[in-house]
Amino acid sequence: MSFLDLLFGPAPTRLPVPEERLALAALLVRVARADGFASAPELARIERILQSRYALTPQAAQSLRVEAETAETLAPDTVRFTRALKEAVPLENRAALVEALWAVALADGQRDADEDRLLRLVSGLLGLSDVDSALARQRAAKA
Repeated sequence: MSFLDLLFGPAPTRLPVPEERLALAALLVRVARADGFASAPELARIERILQSRYALTPQAAQSLRVEAETAETLAPDTVRFTRALKEAVPLENRAALVEALWAVALADGQRDADEDRLLRLVSGLLGLSDVDSALARQRAAKA
């Protein structure tokens, strides 16, 4: 079953690592696009996050980002990505996901209300509180 089948089909089951990668990458792209424009610094940050998190080469991270851009465009909602990640990532590790999302949102040097709303939604869908999200944002801002 392909990742797109998982997006449009019934609730996803536990994702294998490659599918988890695409779900996270697509969510990172969705955050970058939340303000209407994915800037070059945001796209570069996505690739660095993917390289670091999954030990990818720069070329592999770029390919994953490009694939994620398509998946993000086709996905009917954010819930599919967060549900997939919630299944694949234990609760104690989800704050790192939100920190990565904040790192993308802050990469262009501006906080946008649409990005803030999306991050609040995503944090809740991942089972994290507003406080957890705020702490993740603070860590991302310092990095």
